[in-house]
Amino acid sequence: MSERAYRPAWAEVDLSAIRENAAALSTLAPLCAVVKANAYGHGAAEVAGAALAGGATWLAVALVEEGVQLREAGIDAPVLVLAEPTADAMAEAHALGLTLTLYSEAGVKAAAGATGDGEPWPVHVKVDTGMHRVGASPEEVGAVVDAVTASGSLVFDGLWTHLAVADDADQDEFTTLQLARFEEVRSGLAGAGAVPRIVHAANSAAALAHPDARHDLIRCGIALYGHRPALAIVPPVELRPAMSLKARVSYVRALDAGERISYGRRYETPARTVVATVPLGYADGVTRRLFEVGGEVLVGGRRCPIAGVVTMDQLMVDCGPDADVNVGDEVVLIGSQGEAEITAWSVAELLGTISYEVLCAVGPRVPRVYIGR
Repeated sequence: MSERAYRPAWAEVDLSAIRENAAALSTLAPLCAVVKANAYGHGAAEVAGAALAGGATWLAVALVEEGVQLREAGIDAPVLVLAEPTADAMAEAHALGLTLTLYSEAGVKAAAGATGDGEPWPVHVKVDTGMHRVGASPEEVGAVVDAVTASGSLVFDGLWTHLAVADDADQDEFTTLQLARFEEVRSGLAGAGAVPRIVHAANSAAALAHPDARHDLIRCGIALYGHRPALAIVPPVELRPAMSLKARVSYVRALDAGERISYGRRYETPARTVVATVPLGYADGVTRRLFEVGGEVLVGGRRCPIAGVVTMDQLMVDCGPDADVNVGDEVVLIGSQGEAEITAWSVAELLGTISYEVLCAVGPRVPRVYIGR
């Protein structure tokens, strides 16, 4: 988006929190900072730099395009692409020194064909141990690794898997099963002389709650941003949320009791009250139905209910009958103000989702303002 930002609304990202979280997570195992999806809405290049400064040794992205963005920002750290790219993306991935994830013989062939006469290209092979999203099955892994080795232009550098329920203690039995399947694959490959330099299985949840999953590298996304993967997980290290979502009041008016607000006129003022308009809406990631489930914002250090459905560009807030609210006052949708706090997880619980989605939803037209550099 343009660097111009006239609307008084922004996402404040504390890079010192990213550095501190990276340093804390790095005490558990070498850290791969997951910065896909624009670093979960925080800003990929800025977060990547802070994570590396905090001790991360790898970065991870979902798309080659995201790796290109990091390289164009001058970041030369190892970058793992977490999904096997299409064949037409392989040449650029190779040229930029990205590390590919491969899990099909067709993918191996395409990657090998993209190397030209350059140095052998290190790649990682992913095993599907039960997530059933992408990855070679345990029965197929040997053939994929053999194809990598036989190519002559690729190096079998890493072996990894992804855990489906590491954030759910009630399903620890399945996590144990996935890790056992992974170990069986790793041992089988080692017996055949295929020993990768790096083995990794732990996402944020496993890194925090399953020490046996840490291996040579932990891939942390949500924990890097200061949030628990699930509220039941008690992190063994201190984490601090990095993002706040803020705006300033753009309009104020007093309404009598019985007035109805916003589309559908679904919110009725219970008494004469002060209503403030806030310039953020569902086009910015503030879900339209948030008011239906009891959504609130912070104004003057107090929790105030969202009044009526959130519109595309704005929302209204019932500040109460005696509220001293003025145009320009700060409003916090995620973060703290005075003694009060609204967390990404508290919003997620209202909406029946997870903090990941709340953070990723903060849209591209909301400027990111970086502090703690």
